[in-house]
Amino acid sequence: MPSEPVAGAVTDVLGEPYLAETIELEPDNEGDVVATLISRAAPGPTTKAVLHLHGFADYFFQTRYAEWWTERGYDFYALDLRKYGRSLLPGQTPNFVTDLADYYPEIDAAWQRLTERDGHTDIVLSAHSTGGLVGGLWADDRRPEQLVGAVMNSPWLDLQGSALVRVVGTPVLKQLGARQPMREIKRHVSGLYTRSLHRDHEGEWDFDLLWKPVESFTVYAGWLRAIREGHAQLHRGLELPCPVLVLSSGRSTLPQEMGEDVHGTDIVLDVSQIRRWATAYGPHVTYLAIEGARHDVVLSREEPRARAYDAISTWMAAWVDPPKSTSL
Repeated sequence: MPSEPVAGAVTDVLGEPYLAETIELEPDNEGDVVATLISRAAPGPTTKAVLHLHGFADYFFQTRYAEWWTERGYDFYALDLRKYGRSLLPGQTPNFVTDLADYYPEIDAAWQRLTERDGHTDIVLSAHSTGGLVGGLWADDRRPEQLVGAVMNSPWLDLQGSALVRVVGTPVLKQLGARQPMREIKRHVSGLYTRSLHRDHEGEWDFDLLWKPVESFTVYAGWLRAIREGHAQLHRGLELPCPVLVLSSGRSTLPQEMGEDVHGTDIVLDVSQIRRWATAYGPHVTYLAIEGARHDVVLSREEPRARAYDAISTWMAAWVDPPKSTSL
């Protein structure tokens, strides 16, 4: 973190010591566009940092995750992408883009702040769900020299459903998304996942239900077309220039009511697809399944959550930040 306060940074909605700064972006057809960079400093000076990207119908609120990194000497940054969370402006379509590369300018701007402004030379990219797709594509395209590792938490690497649905439905979806990008894609959202997390329901976490609603957000054809094009690009193979850790739950289920599976499996994505496509990130990938974990593994119940943190710690020590040898 810079030694002097960053101009324009304010205390974040999470309260001290979290700061937030607005990144102004090029306007689009809905008007002004911004992203928001949230940060928390490590206890002492450091050249190491983490940049975290959230998933769909999501934003950064995982303070325990940030604290885990700062306790280990990493300054922590998280980016609320355009039209998500803190960055959602009145009159905007929540979470909507028609090309995943539209997110590159704010990731570029955040990276510039971490490196050129704040002096970080060793940065770990952290990403969850849709952020794991966006972040992987960005890292493959940019390949910044400061990128020393990537932690992908249940990344969205393929479309759920049968192979027939993917093979037959994707060309139709791409045509529809190109011609009618604002066409709503009907889907059933049970709300069980968000309810399993929020402390006002069956969970232990506090977050803004306007920014991460129980019923999720509307999915549009243009956005889903962008996702499928991103999937296709990843399936052709990326070349991330750093070690990658991919974490997921041990299994997926589709429960219709609140119960043990809601709390102990991935009820959002198909973990078999995550396992299948994990190595598409590049030549150096470690995949680990965390039994009993939720879709966001760091928001799992205490025991699987602890195992997820242990897995990250072990991987970091092996591939990114090995302990310094000591001489007698």
